[in-house]
Amino acid sequence: MLPTIHWYSSYFTYLLFALPALLLGFYAQAKVKSAFNKYSRERNYTGLTGSQVARRMLDSNGLQKIRVEPTNGMLSDHYDPRAKILRLSQDVYSTPSVAAAGVAAHEAGHAIQDAENYFPLQIRSALVPTVQLGSWLGPIIFMVGLVMSSTMGEKIAIFGLILFALTALFAIITLPVEFDATRRAKVTLESSGFVGMQQMTGINSVLDAAALTYVAAAAQAISTVLYYLFLLLGRRDD
Repeated sequence: MLPTIHWYSSYFTYLLFALPALLLGFYAQAKVKSAFNKYSRERNYTGLTGSQVARRMLDSNGLQKIRVEPTNGMLSDHYDPRAKILRLSQDVYSTPSVAAAGVAAHEAGHAIQDAENYFPLQIRSALVPTVQLGSWLGPIIFMVGLVMSSTMGEKIAIFGLILFALTALFAIITLPVEFDATRRAKVTLESSGFVGMQQMTGINSVLDAAALTYVAAAAQAISTVLYYLFLLLGRRDD
């Protein structure tokens, strides 16, 4: 006999677990878009584009071999540690704005982390293949095990839960990586003169809003893991 799963109540239970994190995610996305749009219209003190800021920051840290390239998409900026390429969206790459300087410096901060073998970044990079698999396969395995009545079903569900939990671990490890890159960006921009001192308010606004999106992602992953755990414990009660 299959275990009794009250799907109608599970939906509302899921909302109790997930809604706060989802609302935080929506707020964070709105905040980062608002800050980026506002300070994309403000020219930075030196008139350097995002690509030029990134290039100077990399060169000053002895990273001349790392390329800076444009990429498609809005706020698609990222550093690729495997290819050793820093990719900046068009709005950042070729724009001499306060927002572009902040985003470019943040991504350059990741390249510097890589060069220094920053430990949290190494762990995050090592988890990427497993997380890519576990983020979609974990929930499937968990649900299959959940509807099975045997002890084996519980073991399968636990395996799926552990597999998906790596996604939450990845999101948690991402936080110090992103916070450190933001710290490096702020210190560099403030000390280098790439932006005026009065423009640091805009830099802080853009980078702090971006950091909040990672906090929201971690909260969402953790809330989903807790919900799955709640379902698993409820299965035992049935």
